[in-house]
Amino acid sequence: MAVDIKIVEEAREPRSMNPRKFGLWLFMATVVMLFGAWTSAYIVKRGDMGWSEIILPDMFWVNTVIVLASSVPMIWAVRAARQDKTEQVKLALGVTTILGIAFVVGQFMAFSQMVGFHEHFTGGAVSHSFVYVLSGAHGLHLISGVVVLAIVLNAAMRGRVHKDNMNTLEMCATYWHFLGVLWLYLFVFLLLNK
Repeated sequence: MAVDIKIVEEAREPRSMNPRKFGLWLFMATVVMLFGAWTSAYIVKRGDMGWSEIILPDMFWVNTVIVLASSVPMIWAVRAARQDKTEQVKLALGVTTILGIAFVVGQFMAFSQMVGFHEHFTGGAVSHSFVYVLSGAHGLHLISGVVVLAIVLNAAMRGRVHKDNMNTLEMCATYWHFLGVLWLYLFVFLLLNK
């Protein structure tokens, strides 16, 4: 007894991602690999003779609060844009930008504290150089995030950020939250691996 089985496949539209969003995700993946390599090298070097314990600046604690707090107005901006509340979008992006600038200023203050502890980028212990590289590279990425925030804020001021035009804001929010998570990882890593 033979049974005919018919398999009918429905044609589906292929899922596609916005090329700019895909590029952002690729960029963030490379940043993860870069910081993963640096933190791995840190762990390997930590086992060497002559490793000097790090005194983390108090500003790292303050900056952690700032960068985590900055995610709240960013979430607010995205929600407000989805509801076409343009004034709230502008305010929320402005607050996020100010907090981002505060973080960058805080990093410079942290570097100043490290110099006060006699922890220098060069000429000192390798452990100190690692802290400067990790926090400095993150700071550079955060500066790029502040620049993107300023661009999106400018677009919002011109009425170009609303429920029908969310792509740029969503990408900005994704990158901003990524930077917050990256800093949290680095901070906890340094706390646990002094």
